[in-house]
Amino acid sequence: MLSLVRALATQFAARADDYDRTSRFPHENVAELRAAAIPSVPVPAEYGGDGLGLYDCVLILEQLAQGDASTALGVAMHFHVIGTLAERRTWDEATFAELCARVVRDGALVNSAASEAEMGSPSRGGMPATTARRVSGGYVLNGRKRWVTFAPALSYFLVTAQLDEEIGVFVVERSTPGVQLDESSWRDSLSLRASGSFDVILNDVFVEERWCVERRAPAPSMAPLSGWAVCAFAAVYLGVGEAALQHTARYCQMRVPSALGKPIAELPHVRRNLGQMHLTLLAARTLLHAVAQSWERKPEARATLNAQLAAAKYLCTNAAIAVTDLALRTVGAAGLERGLPLERLLRDARAGLMHPPQDDHALALLGEAALRATLQDKADGRTVAA
Repeated sequence: MLSLVRALATQFAARADDYDRTSRFPHENVAELRAAAIPSVPVPAEYGGDGLGLYDCVLILEQLAQGDASTALGVAMHFHVIGTLAERRTWDEATFAELCARVVRDGALVNSAASEAEMGSPSRGGMPATTARRVSGGYVLNGRKRWVTFAPALSYFLVTAQLDEEIGVFVVERSTPGVQLDESSWRDSLSLRASGSFDVILNDVFVEERWCVERRAPAPSMAPLSGWAVCAFAAVYLGVGEAALQHTARYCQMRVPSALGKPIAELPHVRRNLGQMHLTLLAARTLLHAVAQSWERKPEARATLNAQLAAAKYLCTNAAIAVTDLALRTVGAAGLERGLPLERLLRDARAGLMHPPQDDHALALLGEAALRATLQDKADGRTVAA
């Protein structure tokens, strides 16, 4: 599987600059993902998928992101939705089985449509402005969702809406009358220009009763973290940093200034920079892999992993930012030119700050964990005297 994914990443990398320059959506990449049956990777084996767990999906996303972060983020969104549903089984089983069948048969891609301009990120809590009104046989949805990654390629949107003072989750097929994409909302973005993170507009969209798949109370602000979502996002940005290191190392091996007469890779400060980049990524990767394995292999301990998940996301995102910055410092003015992908990787890395948990939330969770550990030590009589 990883050999297949590396080959896909190589193909994606060859087109990434053109997609970034033009802000075109990477339909060619999506076709190749479907041909390779990548959408089926997290689908349970009982429904015809590969049944791969979180750790394997993290490895796949790291590789894809080294080729094109925009495409990898779209896959990450699909993976975390399907992986979470397979894990929690909160839907009616027949409905979930039908969705899985379409993913396996047609390469259907799925993502949540939850963020809104009024509410911001749903991870911060709040009630959506999008509404669901009961009608005969189902519901009618009206609203506007923001930042729906991979929108042009999605077969289904999981739309959150107000429903009788609760939040309902509705499966909306892309071809449903009244569904409209607003491409102008993302075309000039700083980062991930080919991710298709468009607004989705819902104008009197009818949804059958059976596709109201969840009902829940409004989530409290800062609800517990989802291992699938957090690790999937972290893996994408870790891959961005790894791509920056690879491109920088290759450039330094090939760059031979006439005044130096040898590759700049032999200069001590260049080697120190490469070492710093490698170390930064190694630390982030080690924690991400460890927490992904813990989430997958020790389900009884998931409730205790909030701080570790937050730390992995924080380290991977900030590793990508630090490494892409140091990459440009190392190669000099050439890093500003399109001939190297470093300026694109630098911009793409910044998008990681926007995914939950954002840095302030991650650090707050880690601080709370430190306080709990100190209080527990005190309760157990392990306080060290000053």
